Amino acid sequence: MRTYLAAALVAALTGGGIAVAGPASPASTVYEAEQASVFHGTVDADHAGYTGTGFVNSANETGAYVEFAVHATAAGTAGLTFRYANGTTADRPGTVSLNGAVAATPAFTATANWDTWAATTVAVTLTAGTNLVRVTSTTAGGLPNLDSLTVADGSTGGGTDWSDAVVDSTMRRFTPSSVGGWSYPVALYLMGQYQVALRTTDPARRAALIAYIRAWADRFVDSSGHISNSFTSLDSMMPGQVMIAMYRETGLAKYRLAAKQIHDRLAPGGGYPTTNDGGFWHATSSSRAHQLWADGTFMADPFMAQYGHYVGDSAQSYDIAANQLIVYASHLQQPNGLLKHAYDESRAASWADPSTGLAPEYWCRAVGWFGIAAIQVLDLIPPDHPRRARLIAILQNLVRGMATYQDPASGRWFQVVDKGSRTGNWTETSCSAMYTYTVDAAVKRGYVPASYQSTADAGRTGELNRISLHSDGLTYLTTISVGTNVGDYAYYIGRTQATNDFHGLGAFLFFAEESFH
Repeated sequence: MRTYLAAALVAALTGGGIAVAGPASPASTVYEAEQASVFHGTVDADHAGYTGTGFVNSANETGAYVEFAVHATAAGTAGLTFRYANGTTADRPGTVSLNGAVAATPAFTATANWDTWAATTVAVTLTAGTNLVRVTSTTAGGLPNLDSLTVADGSTGGGTDWSDAVVDSTMRRFTPSSVGGWSYPVALYLMGQYQVALRTTDPARRAALIAYIRAWADRFVDSSGHISNSFTSLDSMMPGQVMIAMYRETGLAKYRLAAKQIHDRLAPGGGYPTTNDGGFWHATSSSRAHQLWADGTFMADPFMAQYGHYVGDSAQSYDIAANQLIVYASHLQQPNGLLKHAYDESRAASWADPSTGLAPEYWCRAVGWFGIAAIQVLDLIPPDHPRRARLIAILQNLVRGMATYQDPASGRWFQVVDKGSRTGNWTETSCSAMYTYTVDAAVKRGYVPASYQSTADAGRTGELNRISLHSDGLTYLTTISVGTNVGDYAYYIGRTQATNDFHGLGAFLFFAEESFH
């Protein structure tokens, strides 16, 4: 547990930095790389910052490896943290095998130079006795310089509380004024931070986390509860969740009125346009008219369910949230359980099939948005809600599809979900967090059989293999698709793969809070 000075709260409210300490870890064992078995490499000491007596500099070739003999007193989960330096501008990927079986494929992303050390963590299950952990290069560039392997007990990745680490890193990188404007990716991250605050037991830390979120919210809502936004898209509605969260925390009318402004836009009489069967258009602009995007379910439906639960008008808001999910699924969900990215009732969009109106592909994050929305709405509507059984059936079909298309090698999911074998496709971090969250939550709540837990477990490992703690004390979450419109296969796989994009950070917090807390 961390101790925060009162100044931390003041700093958050005024836009200053918040002092943070590193996440606590259990007892761990460090294995120096220079003491491991090395195949095609040398032990060097010509770069600063290493521990022990040196580091392993592998040959620039495919197949070079470093193998550690790790002892475990009993079988159980553990985090393997590799400390490395990569002074090039390209990844130096490798495979991590445990007792001969591939456990992970870390990217070993570039560090600032060869004197800058980073860390990446792999979650594994050790057997009692001696375990052979081998790191093997998979490209002609060879491995990065390997300094050490730290082995720590715990299923959360070496004992690190990754939720805390991500939140602390983000608050160090950005003030409430610089973190970003009124947008759904920023609000997604802030709602993830809010979940961390809700389970935090340290009062001072909780206050600092909430104060940061509130300082952001206060940039957009005036003292009378008005937000200067015309709300012409579902994306613009999603930050309303932050207003509801701040109303829960403070009881102040201005946050309730801000949320009501968005609620009333979506409620009957609010004028927000719908398809003939009642589905909210993704946006009112001519380029989005008549269209339902799976993304939009998360932008509007959890907000409406939260409004009903925490603010008022429960029956109407619950009905709207549930009905939207059902209408969207009626158009987008296919027999394989997945959802096409979008549907155009008018068939006017260039991507729309002239017969069905559907987009051509299953884009991974669009499917993930729907999964999170379904879980959150089911968490809030009453047990006897008349549409509950239908929502659960939709979710069950979705989980089946997610399990079918999970990448068995990494535990993650592909950018174009059902085409993992096609050239150029890649496993994407934000959707993998969302799918793992959805499957894990569905198992815990009894919506799907416990046999799906293996899907969630593999997803958890795959997601943790995308995050690392660098020598600057900050987390780095990699391979996140930037914001995306509706397109074809080439468009999706060509999207920029970003590090620390808010789509990924927010999704990661949702996943980590569900999986580990």
